Amino acid sequence: MHHMSTEMQACIEECLRCHSTCLSMAMNHCLEVGGQHVEPAHFKLMMACAEICQTSANMMLIGTHHHKHTCRECAEICEECAASCDAVGGMEACAVDLH
Repeated sequence: MHHMSTEMQACIEECLRCHSTCLSMAMNHCLEVGGQHVEPAHFKLMMACAEICQTSANMMLIGTHHHKHTCRECAEICEECAASCDAVGGMEACAVDLH
């Protein structure tokens, strides 16, 4: 069995946590609050963030060297999403890494 580094394991866990947070916030908080929270650019960014986080975790779990590509894109999308959540306001769970 392939031994995974503790750094890789931590990254997988963080990706899965982010996936869960983004999807849950989008489908519950954002849909309930409405307004800027469901503005298409913001909402699509949240969905893209959830999706790329899950994909990145999967690529690392598969053990393919291609995870470096998905993880690079994941970091970029996560930063953009956190900034958007921070700008919309009331989404501290999503914007936590900015402060």
